[in-house]
Amino acid sequence: MKAILGAALAAALSLIASPAFAQNNWNKPTEPFHVIDNIYYVGTEGLGAYLFTGPEGHVLLDGATPEGADVIEANIAKLGFKLTDVKILLNSHAHYDHSGGLAELKQKSGAQFYAMDGDVSALEGGFYLGSESVTAMNAPPVKVDRVLKDGEHVRLADIDLVAHLTPGHSRGCTSWGTTASAGGENYEVLVFCSATVAANRITPPLQYDGIVEDYRATFAKAKTMRVDIPLAPHPEFFGLLQKAEKAKTDKSQNFFVDPAAFQPYIARLEDAFETTLKQRTEAAKAAQ
Repeated sequence: MKAILGAALAAALSLIASPAFAQNNWNKPTEPFHVIDNIYYVGTEGLGAYLFTGPEGHVLLDGATPEGADVIEANIAKLGFKLTDVKILLNSHAHYDHSGGLAELKQKSGAQFYAMDGDVSALEGGFYLGSESVTAMNAPPVKVDRVLKDGEHVRLADIDLVAHLTPGHSRGCTSWGTTASAGGENYEVLVFCSATVAANRITPPLQYDGIVEDYRATFAKAKTMRVDIPLAPHPEFFGLLQKAEKAKTDKSQNFFVDPAAFQPYIARLEDAFETTLKQRTEAAKAAQ
């Protein structure tokens, strides 16, 4: 049993960002781009970060890795904005590859940091919940200034973001929704947190109590959501960099408007989760 758990952890670690396990493109610079309305992509080639701009300051979602923080700052400047005008920092989930740069970005911007209650301990402690002893998965601790609950709005002038709790991938995994306008039309935008298994233990010993129920609740909730523009903490989930390339040469449409993409994506994630859960459950029984 211990051998199986050790092998599973080793495999899982290869899927999580840390100095030892980071993917080649997670810290690689890429050009920032306009998504729609007041929404901009300012992340790296492999890690999403989003700037929501407004007349009284901006909101920045996600901080990539510690090394990626400088890329985010540079991309904000390339778009003609200032990091010091970011008034609120948000996070999708408390994993190194999305929270690692938040402490530096908070310090440089002077922004307030808001986060879902389920992730506060991991963000402030700088650890991966349930794997606290695995130091390779640690992130720089960051102080949470406002603790959020499911369904709360974060507002700054005409910026209005809704925090949807979609747990499982992390205990406080948060998908951020807003409405964007363009060409006289309104579009529902969602930065979906994640629902991959990744480094999580979904059979005993569980990553955290209730994790399986959380994943299933997230799938059920996601199925009820209308999403016209799906975005994600990893741009490849919805082909965002490819869509940005198309937008450079074809102005006839907004390629980020993709209402048919979200529900099939959720169906694939749910199938992958249930398949993985079944395989791990059967492996654990066989090892007894």
